[in-house]
Amino acid sequence: MSKSRVLYVTQEMNPYTVITEVSDLIKKLPQYTHEKGMEVRILMPKYGSINERRHRLHEVVRLSGMNIIVDDEDFPLIIKVASLPGARLQVYFLDNEEFFKRKYVFDDEDEKPFKDNEDRMVFFCKSVMETVKKFGWPPDIIHCHGWLTSLVPFYLKTVYNDDPVFQKSKIVYSPYKNDYEKTFTKRFLEIASINTLTEKDLSDFIDGDNLTLDIGGMKHADALVLGSNNVSESVSTFMEESKLPKLGFLEEDERLTAVYELYKSLIDVEEEEEEVSK
Repeated sequence: MSKSRVLYVTQEMNPYTVITEVSDLIKKLPQYTHEKGMEVRILMPKYGSINERRHRLHEVVRLSGMNIIVDDEDFPLIIKVASLPGARLQVYFLDNEEFFKRKYVFDDEDEKPFKDNEDRMVFFCKSVMETVKKFGWPPDIIHCHGWLTSLVPFYLKTVYNDDPVFQKSKIVYSPYKNDYEKTFTKRFLEIASINTLTEKDLSDFIDGDNLTLDIGGMKHADALVLGSNNVSESVSTFMEESKLPKLGFLEEDERLTAVYELYKSLIDVEEEEEEVSK
C-alpha cells in the first residue's frame, strides 16, 4: 500500500523565515507527519531575506521555466529546493525577481505593507497549483498555513477541480493573526479572477466593503485547524459555527498528534467513498 502524501503550503517557515508563530509550527508539523510514515513536501516563497548559500538552496531546473500570469502580465517562476535541517524533508521555494527578491517580507523598511502584496499573493497561489501539477505528485492532504495561501483552497475547488493531480486532495486550512487583508483593495478580486473566473466568483472573500482572506480560504476547505489564539472575531466565529471537521487552538504537545489524526480521518473518508463508488 502506498504512503499517504501531505503537501504543506506556507507563507513562512523556520529556519528560513522567523516572522510569526507560523514559522515554528510549520517546522515541527511536517517532520512529525513524516516520522509517522507519510510522504511530505513543503512549498513556500523564496524571499530575498533567505540566504541561499547558508541554507544550500539550488534551482530545480526540470521544474523551473514556467510563466505565471498576474494581471495580464507574465512572470517567470523559478523553483529552488533545500533539505530541512535535521529532517529528511524537501522544501521547495517559489521565486520570482519582481515579487520576492527584496530585503523584507511583507513590509518595507518603513514597516508599511508592500503595495503589491495582492499581486505577490496571486502569483504565489497560482504557482503552488502549477508546481504541484509539474511534480506529478497527487497529494492526499494539502495543508495551507496563513493568509498568503488562502487562494489555494479556492483555486483547487474551482479552476483545478477536474485536474487529475488534485482529484483526491483534501484541503486543510489554518488561519492565524492577519493584519494584511485590511491593506488590500478591491483590485484583488480582479487579479485573483484567473482563467474563466469572475470577480463575482470570489464573493466568499468579501464581507461588505471588507476583504476576508482567511474566511475565503476556510469556506473552500475540507477541514480547519486554528493556528493561533489571536485571530479576528470574524474568523473565530466562523470556526465555531462551521460544520467542517476542525481543531481549535491546541498547545504544541497536543497539536501535532491531533492534526495527524485529522489527516488520517480525512484520508479514510476518501477511501471509504471510493469503495462505495466501485
